[in-house]
Amino acid sequence: MISRFALAASLVLVLAACGSPAEEADEPASSVTEPGPAATAALEETVPEVGETESPGAEPSETPSPTPTPTPTATASAAPAAAAKVAAASSPPASFAQCAVCHKTKPGETGIGPTLANVFGAKAGHVNGFKYSEAMLESGLTWNQSNLDRFLADPKAVVPGTTMTFGGVKDAAKRAEIIAYLKTL
Repeated sequence: MISRFALAASLVLVLAACGSPAEEADEPASSVTEPGPAATAALEETVPEVGETESPGAEPSETPSPTPTPTPTATASAAPAAAAKVAAASSPPASFAQCAVCHKTKPGETGIGPTLANVFGAKAGHVNGFKYSEAMLESGLTWNQSNLDRFLADPKAVVPGTTMTFGGVKDAAKRAEIIAYLKTL
C-alpha cells in the first residue's frame, strides 16, 4: 500500500517537472561585440562619403541606399526530393490527426480501422486480417485521388453501409493535404 506521504511526494515531483519555464537569467546569455577590423573596412568600402554623388545638384544622403544581395537559387536534385518525401511521411499534416484516431500508418498495424500504409492506389478492403464491412468489400473502389477525395468528404454517401463512423472532411484543402500524405505512406 502506498503511503500518503509517498503519493504526495510523487505528485510534487510530477508537477515540478510540468511546471512553468525556468526564470530568465539576470545576465544575457551572450554579449554584444564590436565588429573586427575586417568588417569595419568592408563597411567603409561600401558606404560612400557624404557629398560623393554622381548626379550634380542632388542632395547628399545621410543614409546609404541598401545594396542588393544575391539570393541562392534552387538546383534540381533527386536528393532533396527524396528527403522531402521522407519528411512528409514522417510528419503528417494537422488535418490527419482525426484519421490517426482510428488508423495506423505502419504496414501490418491496425487500430479501430485498417492501416493506411500503401493505401493510395490499392483496392478498398485490401488489408489482410482486417474485418471490413460487406459494403466496403463490394464497393469495387480503388483508392485514387478522386475516390479518396469523395470518400473523405462523405464516407457514408460513397460507400453506403460502411462501418466507418467518421462524418467526413468538408474542407477540400484539408482533404488534399490528407491525400498528399497518404501518397507518401
